[in-house]
Amino acid sequence: MIYLWIKAFHIIFMVAWFAGMFYIWRLFVYHMENPHKEVKEQLAIMEKKLYKIIMTPAMILTVLLGIIMLIMNWDYFIHVKWIWIKILIVLFLIYWHFLAYYYIKQFDQNQSYPSKRFRVMNEIPTLILIAVVLLAILKPF
Repeated sequence: MIYLWIKAFHIIFMVAWFAGMFYIWRLFVYHMENPHKEVKEQLAIMEKKLYKIIMTPAMILTVLLGIIMLIMNWDYFIHVKWIWIKILIVLFLIYWHFLAYYYIKQFDQNQSYPSKRFRVMNEIPTLILIAVVLLAILKPF
């Protein structure tokens, strides 16, 4: 029964993490497309708060609860391939998470990028979410 509680909270925090991942890249698009300094400053505040208050705690709790579930069911997970593929995808998502922080810091230094870059980068979390959910539900290997 405790495993199901851990799994439920793992999913809840994963949803919060992905919500942040979907939104932060969109904020970056707005940041690059808006010519007004005051608006850019407001967007920078929103980006930092989203990253520090929502995304990072959600990431930490998602990963921590995932590790706990992995340990609790080690005898099963050691024999299936799908979980290891999922873990590799999650490692890439963690990289993507820290890449968002890199751009936040770049904006602090008034770096500019084409907004199209962030429009494309905004789609990556969607593809990751699809892959992770399909692996977790279908358990194909």
